[in-house]
This record gives sequence, structure tokens and C-alpha cells, in this order.
Amino acid sequence: MTAPYARYRRAAAIPAGMAMATALAFLPNTAATAAEDTPALAASARADATPLSYVVNIRPGHGTSAYVKKAVVKAGGTIVTSYDQIGVIVVHSSNADFAKTIRKVRGVQSAGATRTAPLPSASTGDLGAPKVLSAAEVAAADAPAGQDPLQPQQWDLPAIKADKAHEKTLGSKKVTVAVIDTGVDDTHPDIAPNFDRKASVNCVSGKPDTADGAWRPSAEESPHGTHVAGEIAAAKNGVGMTGVAPGVKVSGIKVSTTAGFFYTEAVVCGFVWAAEHGVDVTNNSYYTDPWYFNCKNDPDQKALVEAVTRASRYAEKKGAVNVAAAGNENYDLASDEITDPSSPNDTTPGDRVVDPSKCLDIPTQLPGVVTVASTGAKGIKSSFSNHGLAVIDIAAPGGDSTAYQKPDAPATSGLILGTLPGGKWGYMAGTSMASPHVAGVAALIKSTHPYASPALVKALLYAEADATPCTDPYDINADGKIDAVCEGSKNRNGFYGWGIADALDAVTK
Repeated sequence: MTAPYARYRRAAAIPAGMAMATALAFLPNTAATAAEDTPALAASARADATPLSYVVNIRPGHGTSAYVKKAVVKAGGTIVTSYDQIGVIVVHSSNADFAKTIRKVRGVQSAGATRTAPLPSASTGDLGAPKVLSAAEVAAADAPAGQDPLQPQQWDLPAIKADKAHEKTLGSKKVTVAVIDTGVDDTHPDIAPNFDRKASVNCVSGKPDTADGAWRPSAEESPHGTHVAGEIAAAKNGVGMTGVAPGVKVSGIKVSTTAGFFYTEAVVCGFVWAAEHGVDVTNNSYYTDPWYFNCKNDPDQKALVEAVTRASRYAEKKGAVNVAAAGNENYDLASDEITDPSSPNDTTPGDRVVDPSKCLDIPTQLPGVVTVASTGAKGIKSSFSNHGLAVIDIAAPGGDSTAYQKPDAPATSGLILGTLPGGKWGYMAGTSMASPHVAGVAALIKSTHPYASPALVKALLYAEADATPCTDPYDINADGKIDAVCEGSKNRNGFYGWGIADALDAVTK
């Protein structure tokens, strides 16, 4: 089966009832061309000379020189904003040769187009919507004393011992997890008590927009970020559900366009904003569009890798642990080659063969980022989850088809319950849902060890994880065919990394 052409590969959750053939993607069998043959810019954009967005990378730590500014203007560019602390400039230009021209300028280390579609980006269809709980289902929810009404449906909490952890602590209000995503509805009754307004922003243009509510998704936009925020820090308040760390703060950093694209300039803005506003953990349940894998032998894609690398490293330097979803294609990210049929996803994608050690999924495969695989209700790798020895760091519940991994009663769905805009709740699944579980556990570790550096938080996260051996053979749909191969030992392998996240150990060790 081929992977669907959609920007929401990682951000696309799996709605209940959708056929597995379309909801969960596996390795494609289609013919491919070499990655270096992929054009850096869409032909249509070149011909029409319509505006594109670029990142220009210069030496960090110094203001943009007058020489470079003059060169940008001379090349037909307009500076949108400049992040001097990491040496990244965001530029708009209608000159199809802007990147080629600016790369020759003294002091410019790399430069590239962040998209192949003209500004504003073209819209494509979503993969589906979450399964929303009806008002009757919410009203009928019945939970034991001490639990929020919908908590019995959250099989994922006991899977990482979060329910036991909550008996010790709910986490510290001094800890903030930033949801770098499609936006967060902070008016939701399960999110409002824990929302960090000062650490929230709209970064879609690449420049921070601090207008009140700018971080919220509109009615037409994806509920993805709101779902993620609830998984992390839905308040334990007698309403709805409970987050992994229901006592910590959560902020919304909106980086997704209305059409759902996560472009480099927005992602860079998001990491820098988190770094400058005291965020302790960032959750990144997306990949940076329009390339699923960014190949360093392409000058545009090389510049995108460099810009996001600088931004994520800066956030970690400032004290943030960066957590990211591994992806939903059942790819082996440690393999020699992968066929990518979905890039560039903002114009016309085409098959290409990439080496995932040289062509990176960003921010997932960047140095220092915690890469999270997904498990289902039976505690084994989700059918869709990417994997790979020495790529996957840790695993956590992200859900799976109920037909493949059915939870124990009283839970009824194998997907993950989360908050939705407009005061609603619903189910989604994907590594997008696994990553916030790990972000929540990291927040609990930071709550327990308030002076711990990001390096120490990550070390504790891995050391405290429950070692999980390879699932071998892995035949998730019981059709007699092996669906993925796990390599490694019980203590570290390609399916589960160092193991499944453990929230109880996070608050007791």
C-alpha cells in the first residue's frame, strides 16, 4: 500500500471506523526516482514568479549585517523577521532565482525555499476527523471516586502507570509544556485551568503574533493541537478526562497554516519562542513540510534542516526537552532506503528513494530530539508506527485499530481520548498521540527534579522506561505475513527504544 499524500502524516490521526487500508500506511511498492532528481522549486512557481518563503542561514550571535540585508533586497527579497540568536532570516521573494543568488553572498551559509507552493499555500484535503463523543456519551460517563468522568475510557493512563503517579503528584505548576502544533483552544474546560498564556503565540508567518487568542485554531482548522494539549495536561477537575501531567502548565504555539502545513519558518519561530519564554518541554507531533525527508544534497532542503536544527538546539540550550512523534507509515527509519511518495506535499508529490540517514525527517531525526514510537492497547507497536534501531528513543500509547489491539473493559476504543475545540472530547490515534504521553512524563520528571537539565531529564526518561523486548514475529493483522522487523535487545530496540514510558517512576525516582 502506498502512503497517503498528506501533510498530516504525523499530524493525521486515525478516525474510528476508517478502513485500515486507508487509515494506516505501510511501505509503498511504487517505482521511485533518485532524491537528488527532485526539483528544489515547483516549475509553476518558477514560471509564474509568484512569492515564496525562504530561510537564509548566517553566522549566529550577530545582528543581520547591512551587507546581507542589502544583498537580500538586491536579490528581490523582503525580510520578514530575523532570529539573530540562531542566525536564521525569514525572507519572502518573487524571484525564482533568489536562493541561488543569495547563496553566493559573503556571510550566507545556506539558503532555501521553505515550500514549493506560492504564498499563500494551496489547500489539500484532510485525512479525516476524530471520532467525537456525543453529548449523550459524555453525560452517561461514570467513573469511580477520585477519577474524572471519562477516565475509565483512558486505557493509556494505566499503560504508563500515570494513574498511580497521580496518587503521588499531579505535577508542578512551575513546569510548562509547549504544544507546537495546529493551535490550542484554551477555552476548553479541561485546558483552561492549566493554560500558560505568556508562553503561547501564533508563529504561522514565521514572526510571532501575540494577539489575544492568536494561538487558537479556527473552526475550519484541525483540532489536532487541542487534542495533544489535553493528553498532556487536561486538568483533574471533575470534568471530562485527565492528562498525563494534570498539574503542569500547557501552552499553545500555533505553527500550522489554515490548510494544515507546518513550514520551516513557523517551526523555527516556535522553537525560538519556546526557548525565550521558559518552556520546559516542547511536543512536536508533525513533520516540517513540504518534504517528509529533507536531503542534504539538495541546497533548499539542506537549508531547512540547518534552520530547524539551530532552532531546536537553541530551545534545548535554554532548558527545553524536545519530544517528537516518529511518524505513521510503518517505515524502518534505520533502513538503507525508503520510498517516499508524498514529497513535496504542497504541490505535486512524486516517488523518490531516500536514505533516511542522510535525508532527515525534521524535527524527528534531529540531534537531541526525543523520538517516540506508538503502542496500542495490548502494549505492542501500533500497526502504523515508524520504527528503527537507534532512531526510536522511547515508546508510549498512541492507539491502534480496536480490531488489532482491543483495550480491556471498561474502555471501548483502541484509540486515544483527548480534548477537542469547543469543549468537546474525542478519539484519535497516531504517533502524534504517543509523543504527548512522553512529553507529559518528561514534565513529571521536571516537576520532581526542578533543577534537572534537559540532558538529565532525557537520561531519567530513558532509564525509568519499562524495557520491552522486540515483538517477534510481528504480524499485527494475523494474516500470516510479517508486517515489520524489530532489531535489538530487550533494553534497546527498534520498536520500543529504551522501553515504554513510565510515569510512576518519573515521580518516585
